[in-house]
Amino acid sequence: MSQHPEVPGDPTATTTSLLEKATASIQRFGPISHIHQHLCAFHFYSHDMTRQVEAHHFCGHLNEEVRQCLIYNSPEPDARLIGIEYIVTETLFDTLPDEEKPMWHSHDYEVKGGYLFMPGIPGPVERQDMEKVAKTYGKTIHFWQVDRGDNLPLGIPQIMFALTREGQLYDELALDVEKRYKVSFAAEKEKRKDIEGLAMGRHPLANGAGKGLQTVLKEVDVKPPSGTTPRVFV
Repeated sequence: MSQHPEVPGDPTATTTSLLEKATASIQRFGPISHIHQHLCAFHFYSHDMTRQVEAHHFCGHLNEEVRQCLIYNSPEPDARLIGIEYIVTETLFDTLPDEEKPMWHSHDYEVKGGYLFMPGIPGPVERQDMEKVAKTYGKTIHFWQVDRGDNLPLGIPQIMFALTREGQLYDELALDVEKRYKVSFAAEKEKRKDIEGLAMGRHPLANGAGKGLQTVLKEVDVKPPSGTTPRVFV
């Protein structure tokens, strides 16, 4: 099934395009302009490893230890915004509450295995950042389940994980990405074999603490503003 489903709706009108050009010439887009890198990798649903997606991260640093990324299903202009990822250093991850840690995944294997790369960036430049990413953890949530053909972001947002060992990634997905971006994961793995991973090793509570995680929707009573009578929303 295509991971780039059609989106319902009329084609963008010329008047809308002109309006966008007008606003773009006046407004400032600080958060978007702060994006400085494009990383390509793979994610799978934390409760279902059979559901794997190509994930294009467009990231910006908040500081040396925290970066935030918008995730699209492709790098093309018509890409679907499918999720977000927050990336923190091992040092910051270690300060998180234990109940929070399982929602974060390690990046050491996908970096050293060659599966996380920067399209179009020369090897020596890419390597500098890969050495940093290998020592980080990420928290990823996907909103749009393009892998099942949803033409709109349906359902409940889900936590996503990354590759942690050999044999997890589907061969056809890997080969498709290698062909389109003219990369070799095997060759990159060899080049990166001396990259150092997490200084303290993978935390036992990361990556779901070895188990799958699935978000569910739960109906609860609405907490009203202080001093008011509870009401039902209709």
